Amino acid sequence: MNPDLQLLQPYPFEKLNQLKAAVTPNQQLSHIALSVGEPKHPAPEFVQQAMINNIRRLENYPTTKGLPELNQAIADWAQRRFALNAIDTQQVIPVNGTREAIFAFTQAVIDRTQPQPLVVSPNPFYQIYEGAAYLAGAQPHFLPCLADNGFNPDFSAVPEDIWQRCQLLFLCSPGNPTGSVLSLAQLQQLIELADRYDFVLASDECYSEIYIDGHDAPIGLLEACARLGRDDYRRCVVFHSLSKRSNLPGLRSGFIAGDAQLLQPFLQYRTYHGCAMPLQSQLASIAAWGDEHHVQENRRQYTEKFRAVLDILKPVMDVEQSDASFYLWPKTPIDDETFAQRLFAEQHVTVLPGSYLSRTIDGVNPGANRIRIALVASIEECVDAAQRIRTFVQTL
Repeated sequence: MNPDLQLLQPYPFEKLNQLKAAVTPNQQLSHIALSVGEPKHPAPEFVQQAMINNIRRLENYPTTKGLPELNQAIADWAQRRFALNAIDTQQVIPVNGTREAIFAFTQAVIDRTQPQPLVVSPNPFYQIYEGAAYLAGAQPHFLPCLADNGFNPDFSAVPEDIWQRCQLLFLCSPGNPTGSVLSLAQLQQLIELADRYDFVLASDECYSEIYIDGHDAPIGLLEACARLGRDDYRRCVVFHSLSKRSNLPGLRSGFIAGDAQLLQPFLQYRTYHGCAMPLQSQLASIAAWGDEHHVQENRRQYTEKFRAVLDILKPVMDVEQSDASFYLWPKTPIDDETFAQRLFAEQHVTVLPGSYLSRTIDGVNPGANRIRIALVASIEECVDAAQRIRTFVQTL
């Protein structure tokens, strides 16, 4: 077996299941799960109908590059959403969700012949960044995301030798689990650093369409490139998904877009990887990328949940509205693991300990004494859960 598999750590939800298994939940209360970032809003009916209408396409092999109509729909959406000067279908590849694409892109990008290559990422982080780095023959290097820097990494504090060894820098904006958003100035600073040290910028933007009604939409990496007149998006790629934007996690549909000089060899890698999206999924995806009404309704529902839950929790917890995403990242009055376990036992509410999403570096775990609350359940369940959390906190 590949010895690098031994470097992989248990997935956060494996650890959470073990934590919960050690206690018995209060059976007088129904279970409310706010731990997994799986949207519970209904999938758009017109997307479901598109799948049904094209079910006979099961009889056809799909191509890795995707249908020209899908590539065009993605390019059109990206140009509208991020005010791009230009983007063509050679700068887009459809993928089976961001997890698959992030992992595969890392395998294709990392040059193992170079000494001690690094994949740099935020901490806390989406676990795929770390696993993809190890299995590509690189070492992960984590940048802490702390409250005093708006839960974003302090890129100016990164030593030069780290940038010199960096081959791939993962961004996550809006962030998982913090919900923080990088600014235009920060993105353009990173573009300059990528030019100076010759590394690839990969921005995971799958939460970009979930933000509070009335607030500015999060800026994207390609948008930052466009404002610099870099329409070739040199050294830059972004990942987007229909999972969160359109409540379609089971469709496994997203895209990677950006520098065609990076995407061309990545497409060749994918032809061997065997990951072409089924044709009926591609046709349903075209329908989803072409409609914004369901996305606006999605945001309205999340906005309602955020406001209701924060009204309940703010009097008893240190918690703030996140910039975007559907997560809250509150501090806990006791350690996060004990908090999550006791909350499950006493109030039958599941949340995710923040330390499970982070690594301890130089004695500091940025997720310690925090929990991730995913407001994915119905408004009624989210309000009920918030009231139970408040009751639990008041007993401490």
